Amino acid sequence: MDLTVAVKEIRGRCPVHRVGDSFTLKACYQLVSDIPVCMHAPASPMPWYNAPRVSEPADWGLDGKNDRTKAYIQCPDACQYTNGGTVVFEVARIGEPVPELA
Repeated sequence: MDLTVAVKEIRGRCPVHRVGDSFTLKACYQLVSDIPVCMHAPASPMPWYNAPRVSEPADWGLDGKNDRTKAYIQCPDACQYTNGGTVVFEVARIGEPVPELA
């Protein structure tokens, strides 16, 4: 199963990403991108990157208000203290639906 991780919002200033940038996690562990990717970008969803294989974002408390099939995660930059930018990532499943659990 593949995931797409897209920049949904930037709070402050991010020196790497722009809103709309995205990369793919193929088979949930191979990062594929045509653009530079900040080290925080793949680190942010890392605790949850395998979860879409077995559950929905709502099951882990990361679902969106308007689209419960996507997860929302932010980068760890504390922009109010660093003058950097906190990036909000939208994580979506590509391809097959979650298998039914027994």
